[in-house]
Amino acid sequence: MISNIKAPTELSVHDFYYDLPEERIAQEPIEPRDASRLMVIDRASGRICDRHFYNVIDYLNEGDVLVINDSRVIPARIFGEKEGSGAPIEVVLLRRRETDLWEVLTRPGKKTKVGTTIIFGDILSAHVEDITEGGNRLLRFEYDKTKEDFFSVIDKVGMMPLPPYIKKPLADNERYQTVYANERGSAAAPTAGLHFTPELLEKIKAKGVKIAPVMLHVGLGTFRPVKVDKIADHIMHSEYISVSKESADIINGARKNGGRIVAVGTTSCRTLESASDENGIVHPVCDDTKIFIYPGYKFKATDALITNFHLPESTLIMLVSALASRELIMDAYKSAVEKEYRFFSFGDAMLIL
Repeated sequence: MISNIKAPTELSVHDFYYDLPEERIAQEPIEPRDASRLMVIDRASGRICDRHFYNVIDYLNEGDVLVINDSRVIPARIFGEKEGSGAPIEVVLLRRRETDLWEVLTRPGKKTKVGTTIIFGDILSAHVEDITEGGNRLLRFEYDKTKEDFFSVIDKVGMMPLPPYIKKPLADNERYQTVYANERGSAAAPTAGLHFTPELLEKIKAKGVKIAPVMLHVGLGTFRPVKVDKIADHIMHSEYISVSKESADIINGARKNGGRIVAVGTTSCRTLESASDENGIVHPVCDDTKIFIYPGYKFKATDALITNFHLPESTLIMLVSALASRELIMDAYKSAVEKEYRFFSFGDAMLIL
């Protein structure tokens, strides 16, 4: 019998395609958060079972560590006008370079040449200082620093940058935040964490599972399509990560004592893998990562993963296909469509063991 398993160098983008009816894309979060469905995949046996997210505690053991990304989404989408002409300009904050200098996406880009000033009402303005190699702009923001800080201003003028496939307005911005969101800086939510409630986290801790926060500020690059045919040729976008000594010690202590490291979301997983050495030891870090995880990658620090259902042909579905096998993941996705799971940011979850 001829195997259909491909070598990593042979994998193309289309190998990660699946058909998804539009009605399966969740347009709003479910209530309560942990009432979402949970597909559990056992890598060793290939067994797939259907539970609810509040059942995730059944798969966590005393001594395990749950690694969470505590980055907080900012209302990164702001609308202004070009000084002089009054032409409308949309700005999406991508990455903080300095205190008031941000790398941003502007629409339309042709109206934001170097030297352009953009006005956002009467409390904020920005000056285009430079254009990056990828076409993004570097904006220097100006506001009254004697009255408030930058994030306070953005809270007043900005909107949540919901993914383009969500068409329904969000009634409560906090539903696009995890309950443990802390450090501001993400342009998109680490959505696997949206399923947790404070009560569920307390039950998990009471079971003897430790919580280790790490941080990756999610950029809009997470939604950008892979534009090369062979996935090995794809260049990953850069994102800022941070792992404290305290969290690194918790993770390394659990591994030493036989506990599992369970990453909540692909962002936590990428942070773990970026911060670990070849022996699986996680080190404190504050740096950028461009790690691209796809089939053939050997995981160093991640034993299990909680994640959502991802877009076809995305780098995220490639990552989960590296932890399990591509064939098992594509079978699971087909099953999820047939069983009418809810997909993407506000959708249901998957646990890969």
